[in-house]
Amino acid sequence: MPRLRVASSLDECREAWNRAFTRENISDLWEVRECFQKHFQRPPHFILCEHDGNLNGLLPLSWVEESHCYQYFPGETWANKTWLEQNRILAHGHDTLELLLQNCPAQMHLRYLLPQEKPPHDTAVDEIGYLFRPADFDFNTENYFALFSGKNARRLKKEITELAAPGVEFRLDDLADFDRLVQMNIGRFGAGSYFYDERFRESFRSLMHLLHERGWLKMTAVLIGGELAAVDIGCLYRGTYTLLGGGTSANFPGVAKLINIYHIERACRERFELVDFLCGDFTWKKLFHLTPRPLYLISNKEEQSPPHAQVATGSAACVG
Repeated sequence: MPRLRVASSLDECREAWNRAFTRENISDLWEVRECFQKHFQRPPHFILCEHDGNLNGLLPLSWVEESHCYQYFPGETWANKTWLEQNRILAHGHDTLELLLQNCPAQMHLRYLLPQEKPPHDTAVDEIGYLFRPADFDFNTENYFALFSGKNARRLKKEITELAAPGVEFRLDDLADFDRLVQMNIGRFGAGSYFYDERFRESFRSLMHLLHERGWLKMTAVLIGGELAAVDIGCLYRGTYTLLGGGTSANFPGVAKLINIYHIERACRERFELVDFLCGDFTWKKLFHLTPRPLYLISNKEEQSPPHAQVATGSAACVG
């Protein structure tokens, strides 16, 4: 018979997490999650399902006091919603998944879940993530531009050329650009910025240092005419280039197009397997013909939190 138990110490939770999940995506890494746990300090509540010494199920939760519900570990919330994507639930079989969910001791709101083979009946699409696969275009940006109508391709190239006319420079992997990113983001969005919350800001700083130490950090600053116009922070892990957040200057309307085309060109040039622009219903993502990927929500929370603001989700330069 399967046996359920709860782990609440971080050491035990780490051990269960590392047993349960392969390290396919950057968000699969305990060390990444720990960057946020260190600053948010949510009480963990991991529900384990074990049978004959094997871990058959794991539901990693954190109690989020202000929303009065359990959310996915580590409960790094802004506007009462978590931020990390591609969350997983280990469940060998649909019955195990139902057993884990039924044994959550309070309301839950689990966002950004990767698709399950047999999702429960109450699973809904949460948000749509957007991907770019360079191999689909033989790593050639001209092949990618062929997706656009001739008129739209010419207009996009013209806008970028005009924006870059004073001279454009890309500065890579300068850690000091993180504080500039934060300043621009808060300058544009004030209290509506993720980075307005010190816990989130310092979690992101810890994440930046972790990525830098592992050699995975990809920080990109755009200078136009010598003036800082945009900063994006991303990472390259196992062939996937993930754009995590950023900021833009109001002095350069349209710089979003320039920096996001740069990311696409870089992915083709350096032959990345995938570019993940994350979720966020920004118009440019559809206009850029990116590949949509739904992530899912499991929730029994009666009152839903307000939707995410369109800031710091993926390449935040896209809101410029």
